[in-house]
Amino acid sequence: MASSPRSPLNLGIVAHVDAGKTSLTERLLFDAGVISKLGSVDRGTTQTDTLDLERRRGITIKAAVVSFTIEEAKINLIDTPGHSEFIAEVERALLALDAAVLVISAVEGVQAHTRVLMRTLKRLRIPTVFFVNKVDRMGAQYDRLLGDIAAKLTPQVIAMSRVSCLGAKNATVTPCTLDDDQHLEQIVEVLGENDESLLDAYLYSSRGLDGAFLERNLAAQTKQGLVHPIYFGSAITGAGVPDLVRGIRDLLEPSAPPGEELSGAEDLSGTVFKIERGRAGEKVAYVRLYSGAIGVRDRVVFSRRTAHANVNEYEGKVTAIHVFEDGRTMQAAKVSMGNIGKIWGLADIQIGDQLGRSKQARAEASFAPPTLETVIKSKHPDDRIALHAALQKLAEQDPLINIRRNDLAQETTVCLYGEVQREVLEAQIVEEFGIEVEFEETRTIHVERVIGTGEAYEHMGLHEHVPIAATVGLRIEPAPPGAGVTYEVGIEPGLLLRVYHTAIEETVYETLHQGLFGWDVPDCKVTLTLGAYDSIGSTGGDFRAMTALVLMAALLQAGTQVCEPLNHFELEVPKDTVSVTMAKLIELDATPENTTIQGESGHLDGRIPARAVHNLERQIPGLTRGEGIVLTEFAGYRPVTGTPPRRARTDANPLNRKEYLSHLAKRG
Repeated sequence: MASSPRSPLNLGIVAHVDAGKTSLTERLLFDAGVISKLGSVDRGTTQTDTLDLERRRGITIKAAVVSFTIEEAKINLIDTPGHSEFIAEVERALLALDAAVLVISAVEGVQAHTRVLMRTLKRLRIPTVFFVNKVDRMGAQYDRLLGDIAAKLTPQVIAMSRVSCLGAKNATVTPCTLDDDQHLEQIVEVLGENDESLLDAYLYSSRGLDGAFLERNLAAQTKQGLVHPIYFGSAITGAGVPDLVRGIRDLLEPSAPPGEELSGAEDLSGTVFKIERGRAGEKVAYVRLYSGAIGVRDRVVFSRRTAHANVNEYEGKVTAIHVFEDGRTMQAAKVSMGNIGKIWGLADIQIGDQLGRSKQARAEASFAPPTLETVIKSKHPDDRIALHAALQKLAEQDPLINIRRNDLAQETTVCLYGEVQREVLEAQIVEEFGIEVEFEETRTIHVERVIGTGEAYEHMGLHEHVPIAATVGLRIEPAPPGAGVTYEVGIEPGLLLRVYHTAIEETVYETLHQGLFGWDVPDCKVTLTLGAYDSIGSTGGDFRAMTALVLMAALLQAGTQVCEPLNHFELEVPKDTVSVTMAKLIELDATPENTTIQGESGHLDGRIPARAVHNLERQIPGLTRGEGIVLTEFAGYRPVTGTPPRRARTDANPLNRKEYLSHLAKRG
């Protein structure tokens, strides 16, 4: 019987910016015969950086997919952004992967964003091998870098190659073999941590260890993400890349097993990791299928988890499919299990949507939320409506910019991770939509935490001469950080029609996006305690209006505390600069928690307000002679001191009862 074909391997290339990630992608494609000439990041001629903005800036902004083969095994390679401000784009792409290559510069070594990437790969349990690039550059490291990788990323590493003429243009790479006692001892020691029988056989067996057995064990542990082989080389010269290719072929494998394809709506399972617009402006979804298959003209169900943990289902009909083959996309009749495809026809699809009704649990990205926001305005007033439409399209590609339109102030706010992302967003709006824009100064995004229990109710009737045919009572109370907003019905469900229950629940979630000070209220429990309707006069609009009024009254009684975002920081600085670094941390309102000295280096960690992170990153090089390393991660919120900052509301304020009812009367 003929063996089933191997499923495609969906392989990600990830790295800190400028480590050579896109150059490695070019080399892999060139060596596989997909392209006839190596592209250059500096000249803007690479295969995967297709946006004009990417080519000009020399950075990857959007994840890109390209396919090639290794000995008849298909590889769908995903090139991801390297800049830390595009980490959400990286995480979305990681959800489509079977395995990853983490690229590290032999010159710059382990950088702050490298550590963030490795932590994310570990959390998502993605098998990962390392490629140490730029061994042909002056200042390239080997032994010291191996030690840094083991200390800062993971101790379960095995060097798979050695370098001659390190740091010179003629650097050459030689693969390690089991005939090398040093390599043999290293591989046994690392593999033995997860397989004691292997270590015992090495120490006590008179016959020694069989080489084929060791290689199988290495492959098995690599595929499980227990160990991480390290390959050295140069993407520019090609040195060491064939060794990496053999490692990809032998040590990594698809997560989708070969065999009969599942079919049918109940077997379909996949994720959407990228959205783009086609030539005619139509929406195109990049999907990774875990099971099942999608064909042209199929009706596909997909679901989306809302900000408040509800799951909404949608459906659409597929009108076209493209798959990736040998460096290009090709029209296809279907996309199959384990593969990546581009899908047309699903008008309501969004990034992060799950295909099918499969209940199979899958790892989900846990994006650290943006902590900055800014008002964006068109320089020409006539472009205001066009600007909002442009931002809506860009939000399809990056939902975390979280457009917030304030019709009262006639302004739009977007969320950001940093200044580079702001510059890229501005360039996209100008180049793709022809709209000139300006940004106000960025400000920190706060939240409001409920600090007590509040309860309020209103009966139907005339309110400030405004008739509202709905009776609603609500109780609000705090929930633990990270719990989200939960809504419960505390009355007999039959007391209200289903349409009124829906109106109340939806309005609860909408209203809590703007608390007493205008900030999002993220973690609380809301219970419906009272409800009645008029069989003739009540409408869903009555229940929406009354719910907003009652909920804000209950929230006012409970009280909220405005909190600012915090980051956890880790600093590695020269020993003699620890004191001056500590002083700067105190000046920036940070809270150092641990300080240790190891050799000539000082290590500090603690918490710092997100508003001060950019200032810290900017000043550390000057404080540490350029040797300091800063690593920060989102770490929750803490109460602000002093006068709580306010955020302008985008709608009529239910806290101001008279003004709110006047607004309803005018709208009515």
